[in-house]
Amino acid sequence: MVRTIIADKTTGAFAAQAVCAALFARERTGKGQHVRLSMLDAMIAFLWPEAMSDQAIPGRAKPAGPPRPDLIFQTADGFITAGSVSNAEWRGLCTALDKPELINDPRFHTPASRSANAAERLALVGAVLATRPTQEWLARLAANDVPCAPVLRRDDVLTDPQVIHNDLIETIDQVGLGPIRQARPAARFDGTPAAIQGPAPSIGQHTKAVLAELDLSPAEIGALIASGAASTGKRLT
Repeated sequence: MVRTIIADKTTGAFAAQAVCAALFARERTGKGQHVRLSMLDAMIAFLWPEAMSDQAIPGRAKPAGPPRPDLIFQTADGFITAGSVSNAEWRGLCTALDKPELINDPRFHTPASRSANAAERLALVGAVLATRPTQEWLARLAANDVPCAPVLRRDDVLTDPQVIHNDLIETIDQVGLGPIRQARPAARFDGTPAAIQGPAPSIGQHTKAVLAELDLSPAEIGALIASGAASTGKRLT
């Protein structure tokens, strides 16, 4: 299981969406605007639909007892995640676990009752999942249309069949370091495909090219560099 800090990266994704929305609004109205975004705002908005759902209705009693377990389950040889929100998924999960008696159990018969008894439900599911190996469970769960996935260590991500199938990891040569792995852009565009353009540039490596894109003449670019307003990463002598 990979534990990582996601607030800065998630906020970046929110910012990209906000900038695109603001540009679209400018295209429609002809007016620009100031967009404000904080990590706190982004993370609460990101987490609210799932992690904060029990806070949605003011005054509703919160579940008593021990904290609700998460959706990471230990198997006989590793860890997986699996979930069942709809009644169909719950039936599939109970079938995969060889626990048909739980399908119509009053504690778990509806989404509301499964939510109210989440701690007990997840404990029961976890006890069964601990008895068999990961790949066996994943096959049984997938065969019954239950959302599931293995919990991978960092090294395992590189050899995961789905990651390989998606051509997700690319290798490029970085000056001074050699081969470097990097994830390709996540979104795939049919008409305007995105791609890794090359290794990370050195400081100022692309200054002249970027300024040229702004329609500055070679003389103007040279003057900016000579004045120190722009840098090519090389010390002026």
